[in-house]
Amino acid sequence: MSPKKHTMKYKKPAVESRPKPAPAEEEKSKKTAAGLALVRGMKDILPPESALWREAHQVFERVAGAYGFEYIETPIVEAASLFIRSLGRSTDVVEKEMYLFEDRDGGKLCLRPELTASVVRAYIMHGLQTLPQPVKVWSAGAVFRYDRPQAGRYREFHQLGCENLGEKSPVVDAELIALAYNFLRDLGIPVVVHINSLGTPADREQYLVELVGYWKSKRTYLCEDCKRRLTKNPLRILDCKNDSCQPVIAEAPQIIDWLSDDSKGFFMRVLEYLDELSIPYVLTATLVRGLDYYTHTVFELYEETAEEKSQNALGGGGRYDLLAEHLGGQPTPASGFGLGVERIMSVWEKRRAATTPAAVPGAVNVFFAQLGEQAKRRSLYLIEELRREGISVHHNLAKSSLKVQLEAANKLGATHTIILGQKEVQDGTILVRNMDSGIQEIVDQKKLKQTLRRLLGVS
Repeated sequence: MSPKKHTMKYKKPAVESRPKPAPAEEEKSKKTAAGLALVRGMKDILPPESALWREAHQVFERVAGAYGFEYIETPIVEAASLFIRSLGRSTDVVEKEMYLFEDRDGGKLCLRPELTASVVRAYIMHGLQTLPQPVKVWSAGAVFRYDRPQAGRYREFHQLGCENLGEKSPVVDAELIALAYNFLRDLGIPVVVHINSLGTPADREQYLVELVGYWKSKRTYLCEDCKRRLTKNPLRILDCKNDSCQPVIAEAPQIIDWLSDDSKGFFMRVLEYLDELSIPYVLTATLVRGLDYYTHTVFELYEETAEEKSQNALGGGGRYDLLAEHLGGQPTPASGFGLGVERIMSVWEKRRAATTPAAVPGAVNVFFAQLGEQAKRRSLYLIEELRREGISVHHNLAKSSLKVQLEAANKLGATHTIILGQKEVQDGTILVRNMDSGIQEIVDQKKLKQTLRRLLGVS
């Protein structure tokens, strides 16, 4: 894609341009004979799905590390005031979705509903502003929101996120978008970026005067939730998914017309960097995100499909230059994003299902089968020796039947199976079978590592 110039014009969104929520698929508690049941909105992550989760985390860690981000971990339980102050008391997250409870000492606590505010708290508390700036960190973990369980949406869900604290530059926003974009691309998920600018608080204050006047003139056409938002958080009406509000939203004033020259210039430079990176994006006038702390750039990432739109954003983020100061710290420009792991896994699994196991990155390539007690003991040694050399093989030493082990190798999509029997133990050899052709070769056990490296293309 060749870079192109933009004149900062948005197309008026079509009535149905906002993705519609997926049909409700509420989870029903499944009780066992012992009467055990999952809490509604929670989910167990079991093999083989759990292997994909680990792989996604490993890919994210690798990509984030390549961009210079280091790992940070914050507690799941935080003071409720942290999120009330950071997200905004009138946001849906705080009003309807946050899990609040009282500690035994009377303190008001909550399960974290997102990761960013916790990272900023840690930045302030531990004096990270004294380090060379910017501080670039990535995090991963569970977050909690009381919401109606449906397809791809749980009350406990998981996020992967990156935060860049201490630098205000358009290139920082572009780098974060590139990181998220390239992570999803490395998983084989093509995405398109939806992007907008919210400008500064001063920009928004002028815009809101115009916007509120417009909403009031259309009040009878708004849903009940939006009528309440009109007095508490009128900007959030732009993010309403209710079909009845879409025609009104489509004709609403656009914030781009109310941005100062500095805010427009900042946003233009972000877009120019994305053009240079050949990252596809759509200027989306109704994109405001759901949290109060955003300023300037906001963005979301959607799976790019044949229909050019998907049901749910895989993640999003933006700039939050005022958040640290709002929480009691020094003024600190910052930008970041969060990605929803459950939504990513849903898309990724569908795309992987269309590929052969051998073609899927990270799929099991080698299975180690053994036959006989002596072979089982020797297998333990050889498997550990391979692991120390960075070569992992799948195995099930509890099985004695070669037929059962070969069936397991086929189910796992193994391209090759190592077979060690009593005779091979005595001879110091081992069999390597190509699972597609059935051809076997006899290999000296001392040369097994070199043989596997050659087969797997590992240097």
